Amino acid sequence: LITLSVLSALDAVGFLAAVTTCLAGAGISVNAVSAFHHDHLFVPEAQGEQAIRLLQELSRSAASR
Repeated sequence: LITLSVLSALDAVGFLAAVTTCLAGAGISVNAVSAFHHDHLFVPEAQGEQAIRLLQELSRSAASR
């Protein structure tokens, strides 16, 4: 389980799509669950660390734009 610490909102169109596309590009399957303030990602345990690294890279890339 990976919990995204970003406060997500219904008007953040494409946010979860960008996250899941990033993971899919690396061959990591994901089940996403959106909650009131955060999104939660279930990924295969063996790929958890790789998924976190990819998401950190995605976050840094988005912050630099």
